[in-house]
Formats: sequence, C-alpha cells, structure tokens
Amino acid sequence: MADYNYGAFSAEDYDFDTVTGPIPGQKAPDFLLTTSDGTPHALLDFEADFLVLELGSITCPLFQSRRKTMEELDLHAGRVSNAILYVREAHPGQDIPSHNDAASKLACAKRLVDEDGETRLVLVDDFDGSAHRAFGGMPNAVFIINKNGCVVFRAEWNNPVATRSALKALLRGDPVPAKSYFRPADPAPALRTLRRAGAGSAPDFFKSLPALIWANLIKLNLRLLFNRPQPVAHDIEC
Repeated sequence: MADYNYGAFSAEDYDFDTVTGPIPGQKAPDFLLTTSDGTPHALLDFEADFLVLELGSITCPLFQSRRKTMEELDLHAGRVSNAILYVREAHPGQDIPSHNDAASKLACAKRLVDEDGETRLVLVDDFDGSAHRAFGGMPNAVFIINKNGCVVFRAEWNNPVATRSALKALLRGDPVPAKSYFRPADPAPALRTLRRAGAGSAPDFFKSLPALIWANLIKLNLRLLFNRPQPVAHDIEC
C-alpha cells in the first residue's frame, strides 16, 4: 500500500495472500474517526453487545451490491450496532476520483448517505487510511466485535449470508458455524457502480479481473474450505 490513495485500480495494490490486522480472539484497534456529518466518534464507542463493522467505499462494487442486505440485519432490540468504516475509493474514475485530502474523503462518505440513502453509521477513516490499514486493508472486509473490544468474526470479503449466520450464532452465545466464502458481486449493481465512478474505473477493473478471480474465487475459497479455525467465545476478553 505504498500509494494508499491510488488513482487507478490494480490487483497489485492488494496482497491477497497475507492476512494482516486483528483475527478472531484479538483486540480490535480503536481510532478516533469522523462520522459522515463531521462529528468525532471513537470506533469502539458502542453500547450494544456486538458491533458489525463493514469496510467500504462508494466505488466498491461488492460493497454497493450488498449494502441493502447489510442494512436489513436484524438489530435484535439494541443488541447489535451496525456501522461502516469508509475507506479509500476501491475503483476510482473520472467522476469519482481517488481522494486528494480528508475533505474529499468526507464528501464521498456524505454522498453515500445523501445520495445512496445509507442508514448505518458511517465512520470516515483519515486520509492516509490508518484504520483501514490496521484492519487489514481489504476493500470490503467485515468484522464483528464484542463489547469487550475483541474480534469474534472476520471475513476478508463480506458475504452477508455468512455474516448474518455468524451474528445469529453469537447472539445465541454459540461459536460461529459458518465460513465466509468469497461470493462475486451481483453484475447489475457492480456495473452501475463502475459507470458512476466514471471513465477509467471499469477498464481498470476488468483488466485485473482474471487476477481477482484467481486470488479470491479460487485460492481464498480453497483455503477456507480446508481451514479449521478454532472457535472463539462470544464474550471473550482479550
């Protein structure tokens, strides 16, 4: 991530083979961030039993294609907080370019709320992506964090079915049963997202598509298939 706010997407901007950031059982890093309306907010400042934290940006096809499903997560009478960590633009283009300062990043996060109707709490990372890097740097990862600030579920790419299953298990006090396999974005919202970003976004994406398929749909899913992670208690202290 030498050039964090890259001007054009390439699969080489990501290390799909190395897992960094907190894994289940480890403490989630805390950051003082800014909400989409400019209010300071600590990432781990939540009162519910669990925080579902999804990483995303307005130009990320995976994030955009799953937003409505994530918004509809059952909040279980206040036991779950649901938030977004707004990170760098995944697929910048002429109309939605990469961020050139903190103000432009905040403006994109505000568009997510004002234009796209996002209802979850949107927490905006700093310009250099400090929180994003600390959480592993993937464009659409998801973490579930318990009230002790410990990660109890992590997926390199958000699969809403697996996320919902994990959350239900945690709310019951059970170990997480589901593996979060990579699932490609739905084509229609993905194409809309790339067109909205403007010239350059779609060509850069399709140029890297074979590498993305190999790294995620094949290699990552095979690793998950043969991996047997140790279960983490819902109320673990770390």
